[in-house]
Amino acid sequence: MRIALACDHAAVALKDELAAWLAEQGHEIADLGTHGTESVDYPDYGYRLARHVAAGKSERGIALCGSGIGIAIAVNRHPALRCAQVAEPVSARLAREHNDANAIALGARLIGTEMAKACVEAFLAASFLGGRHSHRVDQLGQPVLEGVSA
Repeated sequence: MRIALACDHAAVALKDELAAWLAEQGHEIADLGTHGTESVDYPDYGYRLARHVAAGKSERGIALCGSGIGIAIAVNRHPALRCAQVAEPVSARLAREHNDANAIALGARLIGTEMAKACVEAFLAASFLGGRHSHRVDQLGQPVLEGVSA
C-alpha cells in the first residue's frame, strides 16, 4: 500500500519510526515532512498530506503532531479527506469500517511507539463496511445546509 506520512516538529521521531516500520512491511512510503525539530506550523503539513492523498498519490495518510488534534483538523479541511484522531486500535479500526477514513492522526506526546503501531496496523487492516454507513459518509462530503436547526 502507498502511505503518506506528515508531521510537525513535535512528532518527527514518531513519524520516522513509523515510516521505517511500514517500509519494512513492504509499504511504499511518502514522507511529506517535516524532517527536523525546528518549530513549524502543523496546518502546512496537514494540508500537504490532504492534497497528496486527495490526488491519489497515496492510498492512506498518517498525520502526526503533539496531540494529533490540530493536524487532524487541518487534514479535514480538504473535502476529500476523512481523518480521525485516534489513540487506540479500536478507534482506528472503526474509523475505517464506519467512516471510510482515509487518514488517521496520532498525538506523539500522548501515545508511545507501540500503541501508535497498533493504531496504524488496525487502520490499515480494516475495510469500509459500506451498507448503513455509506449514506452517512456521503453526507460528510456535502456542504453544511443553511436553515438546518442545531
